[in-house]
Amino acid sequence: MSITQLRPDIRYVGVNDRTTNLFESLWTLPHAVSYNSYLVVGEKIALIDTVEEHFTSRLLSNIRHEIGDRNIDYIIVNHMEPDHSSSIAALSRIYPDLKVVGNMQTIRMLEGYYGITENTVTVKEGDTIDLGNGKVLSFYLTPMVHWPETMVTWCEDDKTLFAGDAFGSFGALDGGISDKHLKFADYENEMRRYYAAIVGKYGPQVQKALAKVNTLAPEMICSTHGPVWENSVAEVIDIYDRMSRYEAENGVVIAYGSMYGNTEQMAEEIARGLAEEGVENILVYNLATTDPSVVLRDVFRYNSLIVGSPTYNAELFPPVAHFLNALAMRGIKQRHFAAFGSFTWANSATKALKEFAEKMKWEPVVPVQEMKQGYSEEKCAAPAREIAHAIAEKLKA
Repeated sequence: MSITQLRPDIRYVGVNDRTTNLFESLWTLPHAVSYNSYLVVGEKIALIDTVEEHFTSRLLSNIRHEIGDRNIDYIIVNHMEPDHSSSIAALSRIYPDLKVVGNMQTIRMLEGYYGITENTVTVKEGDTIDLGNGKVLSFYLTPMVHWPETMVTWCEDDKTLFAGDAFGSFGALDGGISDKHLKFADYENEMRRYYAAIVGKYGPQVQKALAKVNTLAPEMICSTHGPVWENSVAEVIDIYDRMSRYEAENGVVIAYGSMYGNTEQMAEEIARGLAEEGVENILVYNLATTDPSVVLRDVFRYNSLIVGSPTYNAELFPPVAHFLNALAMRGIKQRHFAAFGSFTWANSATKALKEFAEKMKWEPVVPVQEMKQGYSEEKCAAPAREIAHAIAEKLKA
């Protein structure tokens, strides 16, 4: 059986994108990304999600490789974001009799994005489409995971969940399609980063979606990005469950900005103090040079966060402000939190960091520390070690 035949009647027809540098023009793609699309073949044929329009011709080639000149009867739209839907208009011209299937929100977006108003089928929670030969697709709404129209498609006969963006991952598919041929460990960090960047704001909605998924008990999960999960179904559901509940494991993220290296030295001193206290899983990030999604990923994963920022134009240093705004947007629950602000003549950073903690309803483990002008061991070692010791005690507790 070809590697693209996930089951005899389920075929992978997606593509890899190794040219785009920024996903959503925001998030770096060091390992590229895939756009996944699937065929379910019965007496009739359904295409589940499509690919970004730059790859429409490749999608069409993949479809014809799997089904030859047979027609597609349905396109199932689990998610309308253009990296999955922008080939629909072209496919509607190539297969003029096909019907586009989505929920009420999807149908409205089809008109708004592509002017499609005909040959559509509106489905509700639990509705089904019978493709024949035992292939029945049913639909479950998962609003705000991570758009209002998102849904999942279930094929009971194959115990397969077509999950839209849920359980997705950054990273192209290097040879294999599923985790039978790809290592879960190679994609875990990129799945966590994908969740933190794309889905992380919607933890309560993910919990509601997981309740439906767990009832179905899938044996294969087909997302729209990253590997198909077969061997690792339990692991990916568990990661989504813990991340959407903001559950964290022991570890410390130190995220800082520094214009001339003084704030950076303070961050390094804190990291050294944590290590001497016996803390493991210490990650130090310069926010001016690190993709925020990497830092967000690890704040989701670990239970302690230390932030340092210089004052810049009477505000937080812009990369720090951007990161904290992204963090607040995702509504992450309590973390062991500490912070330090540096300044030359106006101590605005310390005040802003205090306000951030209040906004998040996080109680700092020690008062926000101040560092005036240049770093020196004489004036900075003690507050750095105070932060390190307080965090270490929280982790031991």
